[in-house]
Formats: sequence, structure tokens, C-alpha cells
Amino acid sequence: MGHSQGEVAAAYVAGLLSLEDACKVVALRSRLIGQRLAGLGGMLSVAVSQQEAVERIEAGVWGGVEVAAVNSPGSVVVAGPAEAVERVQAVCEEQGVRARRIPVDYASHTAQVEQIRAELAEALEGLVPQGGGERVPLLSTVTGQWVSPGEMDGGYWFRNLRQPVRFAEAVDALAADGY
Repeated sequence: MGHSQGEVAAAYVAGLLSLEDACKVVALRSRLIGQRLAGLGGMLSVAVSQQEAVERIEAGVWGGVEVAAVNSPGSVVVAGPAEAVERVQAVCEEQGVRARRIPVDYASHTAQVEQIRAELAEALEGLVPQGGGERVPLLSTVTGQWVSPGEMDGGYWFRNLRQPVRFAEAVDALAADGY
């Protein structure tokens, strides 16, 4: 299991990506983020539950951000435009809620990532997911399911960057399976 970009390393360790393809995913995604998304957003780690974060977003208290990752029952990451992230951080400080800015200037795992969908698909064209996964299985923090051989194509790595990281759910699934 890996968190966001860490899932690329986990896929390599599990034998689901070759070293060359794992490096390709990391380098090409990072380059596109730097070229197209840098400076447009931010991310904030907040000590609230997923439900509380969603309620605050839907109520407009945390307008303009999305839940980007659910790390534990009491910790989420929200992300969005830089100004919105700054407003959320100020509201959290006023309300005594722990909030720590993640030192990035983009908003992974949000709608901002849609801007690079086509370019990322083109960049990752020809990615060859490996069989693997039998000896070292991989639980996806994108789907919450065990990864099947051949599943981790370019589309999967876009979803890994676009969708919220389901880390807490994956940890719970592993614990339930006896890990």
C-alpha cells in the first residue's frame, strides 16, 4: 500500500510496474504538475473526520476546497485554490482546529488535476502494467481493493492523482484482513 505518489513505489515493489515504468509515472506526472498546476493551489492537513470536513465544505464554511485525502478517522487533507486553502486555514485557527499547510503550491486529488488529463494520458501511453502482485499483493488507495495484474495503466495513474486518497479505508481493510 502506498499514499498518493508512494503508491507508485508500492506498485514497483509488488512487481506490478517495472522500474522504468515506475520512474516514468513519477517523472512525467511531476513534470506536468510543475508545468501546468504549480502556483494554482495548495493543500492543508486538518485534524477533523472526513464527515466533518464534508459537512463544513457543503455548508460553505470551507468554500472552494475538496477532500483530497482521508488519512485516519481524525485527519484529512483538503486542497483547492491557494486563496481558498488560506481561508480554510484561518477559519481552523479561529476555531482551534489543528491545521498545517503542506508545502506544495498545487492541489493534487482535486478538480484542478483535470487540466492535465489529456497530457498525462499521452505521456503515459505505452505504459505496460506487469503481472506481479501474487507474492506481494497491493491494496489500492484509489479503489480500496486489491490490485489485479494489468490494472495499473496510464488511466489508473491519472485516477491516483485526481481522486481522493483513501488511505484510512485501505489501512482498515488491511487490518480486517489480519495485516
